[in-house]
Amino acid sequence: MQLHRLQVEGFGPFRDRQVVDFDAFADDGIFLIAGRTGAGKSSILDAVCFGLYGGVPRYEGGEKRLRSDHCEPDDVTEVVVEFSTSAGRYRVTRSPDYERPKKRGGGMTVQPAAVQLDTLVAGEWVGLAAKEREAAYELDEILQLSREQFLQVILLAQNRFSEFLLAGSKDRQALLRRLFGTERFEDVQARFDERRKAAEQALGARLATVSARLDEGERLVSKAELGPGAVDSPDGEVSTEEPGAVATTDERLDGLRQAKARADYRAERRAAERLDAERRSVEGDAALAALRDEQRAQVERDRARLALARLEAEEPSIRDARVEWENARAAEVLRGPIDAAVKAGAALDAAVEAEARARAAWESHGIDVGDPAVWAAERTKLTGAWERAAELERSAPGLDAELAAAVDALTEAKIRVEAGAAERAALPAQLEELTRERDEARRVADRTNDLATVRDAAAARHAAALEVARLDVDRIAAERALADASASLASAQSLLARLRQRRLDGFAGELATALREGDACPVCGSLEHPAPAVHADPVSADDIDESESERDRLARREREASELVSTLRAELAAAVTRADGKDAESAGAELSLATEEHAQAIAAIERMRTLDEVRDTLIERIHRLDAEHDADATALATARETQVLLAQRVSETRATVAEARGEFSSVADRLAATTAEIGAAVSLVETSAETVRRAETATAARAEQDAALEASVFDDAADAEAALRSAAAMTALENRITTHAVQREKERAILLDLELRTLPEEPIDLEPAEHESRAARQRWTTAVDDAGRAAGVAEQLTAIIDSAAAEHARVAGDSADFEILRGLADTIAGRGANTRKMTLETFVLAAELEEIVDAANRRLGDMSTGRYQLRHSDALAARGAASGLGIVVFDAFTGQTRPAQSLSGGETFLSSLALALGLAEVVTARAGGIRLDTLFIDEGFGSLDGDTLDIAMRTLDELRQGGRTVGVISHVEAMQEQIPAQLRVRATSEGPSVIESR
Repeated sequence: MQLHRLQVEGFGPFRDRQVVDFDAFADDGIFLIAGRTGAGKSSILDAVCFGLYGGVPRYEGGEKRLRSDHCEPDDVTEVVVEFSTSAGRYRVTRSPDYERPKKRGGGMTVQPAAVQLDTLVAGEWVGLAAKEREAAYELDEILQLSREQFLQVILLAQNRFSEFLLAGSKDRQALLRRLFGTERFEDVQARFDERRKAAEQALGARLATVSARLDEGERLVSKAELGPGAVDSPDGEVSTEEPGAVATTDERLDGLRQAKARADYRAERRAAERLDAERRSVEGDAALAALRDEQRAQVERDRARLALARLEAEEPSIRDARVEWENARAAEVLRGPIDAAVKAGAALDAAVEAEARARAAWESHGIDVGDPAVWAAERTKLTGAWERAAELERSAPGLDAELAAAVDALTEAKIRVEAGAAERAALPAQLEELTRERDEARRVADRTNDLATVRDAAAARHAAALEVARLDVDRIAAERALADASASLASAQSLLARLRQRRLDGFAGELATALREGDACPVCGSLEHPAPAVHADPVSADDIDESESERDRLARREREASELVSTLRAELAAAVTRADGKDAESAGAELSLATEEHAQAIAAIERMRTLDEVRDTLIERIHRLDAEHDADATALATARETQVLLAQRVSETRATVAEARGEFSSVADRLAATTAEIGAAVSLVETSAETVRRAETATAARAEQDAALEASVFDDAADAEAALRSAAAMTALENRITTHAVQREKERAILLDLELRTLPEEPIDLEPAEHESRAARQRWTTAVDDAGRAAGVAEQLTAIIDSAAAEHARVAGDSADFEILRGLADTIAGRGANTRKMTLETFVLAAELEEIVDAANRRLGDMSTGRYQLRHSDALAARGAASGLGIVVFDAFTGQTRPAQSLSGGETFLSSLALALGLAEVVTARAGGIRLDTLFIDEGFGSLDGDTLDIAMRTLDELRQGGRTVGVISHVEAMQEQIPAQLRVRATSEGPSVIESR
């Protein structure tokens, strides 16, 4: 993979569009990304990582502040990365989500994150994906590196460089797991543990099932009294149990099988007893049934004898009933003519009386006419018109009331129309004033977000101004401390130089004090010492060491003071930039003004909301008044029309009533008098006609009655009426006669059959037979219950023994399988016989780590001039901590290994660099042998001395072999001198940074 071009806009410290052409450094092979601390050097690598993977490593777990704080609300945030692989050249354009002004109305809205992946085809960019998930899938296929792998093999980010070397086994395992994707081995371990637990639970469940089955069987044996020596055990059975012995599962099964044999024997005996009792019960029931049949026949015979004697005694009364029934049948023929004659005579008498009453009523009216019927017809025609007038007369008061109500409704409708029009005319001016006030409040409220941004910026400048004042005090104090430390160091160095010189000067005197007569001089070898030097100003080696220690202590103190001054100066410069050159007082005043304006905008939002509600209420009132005006106008027109129609109806009603009333006080009185006269006339006509018709009917009925009596056995109508009976009486007489005859014949037939059976005369006693039958049935019921229980116990024992034996057989096989599975699971999880306590995943990662260490040592040997080598350590960690992935350093000077944490800063850097490059080689090989043509290293080279820095530079120079381009981020001046190709990141006076190439 090779990077060609990077374009950032509104990202990190870069507000304006910045373009980096990596192809321009291809000839040099190595370039430096330089700039002051905080200018944004690492943000270039952040942009590359964000463009390819949508995330930035240093913002993991915190707020993702990708958008530049220097951006205006309308500015765009976008990163474009062009790169190539063996598959082709690609361009990815990505934007994070950020707030921007709404296109319509005021306020802000969130611009969603976006991504666009293109490929270069025939000189033109062609889209591959425009959605996050699709682009991520395509980039995975193209890059063949996860983000973690990318950060380890291409982009060696700041604060992650030495992480791998100094990490513990647990942290190193987590990093290697992300790089090599070995989570599947942890899943294998988890699955084996789950299988072990499941097998252990299943085995325990089977053992518990076997024990439960055996306990259940033994309880059943004890409850059914089937133990050895039972009352109904087979002959010759002897108990072999030893008291107090703990029986095994097989022994308990054998004991249950013996109890089952006893249960089967008992069931066979109970079945034979049940059959014998059943036979005896059937015989007793048959004898009882025969005796009961004879008793019923005896009772029936005695009843039939008594019934037949009673029927013979009733014969005379039955003969009288028969004669009465025959006379009633003969008289029934005459019932119709006699009843008709009686009814016709009564109707004639009633018609004569009604005619007399009707004539008296007609004559009371004093009307003299020839034919009352004709007079009544003429008068009836006149009453039709009078009835209509009477109805109008009754409704006249209601019409008058309706007319008065219509007049009142017309007046009210006029008042409502006039009042609504007056109120409606005053509302438009109020609406216009409210609209003006609302628009003014909206103008102020629309600036809320802008004013909030201004307030926040003012707050930031005020905080920065306060920080400037604090940092300036700290800087002055730190500079004074640095001056004191430098002076102290200079004094210590001068003292050390003087001590060293005094020791050199005093070496002759020191040697002279050790000379002895006869001993050779260690300088000239002479045995004589005529003039030995005098040791006047002695300085010992301990004095020198003590002075050097004091010098080193003061040097560290000066270095720390210098670093503090540099840090404070950088922080002060950054704070001055953030404060925009303002002091605390002016920044505070600016913050107060911005806060007040923002508060006014917030208040304007609430006032705008209130005015909107009032305005909406007023508009609704206008619409409601318009609707009410239309309704009132319609109601006024309707009221006018109703009043006119009602006035016309009242006039017509009064004229019609006056005409129909005549000389009477009211139409109703005239109509009542005329109706009474018509009724009297009609009644006289109808009663006269009815009297004539009734006379003719009575004469015909008497003639028919006389003819029927002549043809009957009766002398006159009175004899016939005396013989008549009702229908119910006739039916009762007929049923009595028929029932007597049928019952007598039935009893004779029954008695004849029973007399032929020669039954005894004394009553038959059933008690002895019933007692015997009940006793036999009880014995049979008891035998059936005993046989059922015995068979049930035998079946339960059989099922329990079969289930327990089957489970016991399966337990043996499951136990062997479980031991194998447990041993394998313990080995994979680092337990049991696994003496190294290494899990399967750790074992796999240890193999990968050995390859990484081998690859690292190929460079570290040259970088450390053969002194250091990295070695993989699988030693057990203390107190059961994670182990198997340790890294130690072999020091050829001492021949011993030591922890990586014991290396100095420069040694740690070289070892970390070698290990990072070795890790990159192995990860690259695991990713399919992809080619890495671009490499970035973001780490502090300032901890290296000159010689070590030269070694590091030679190593970096070797990395560019084969056309690879290496980018190094550093602010070390020596590297700026050695690497001519540079990208300089510079913070402008306005705050945003720019990228310059040189």
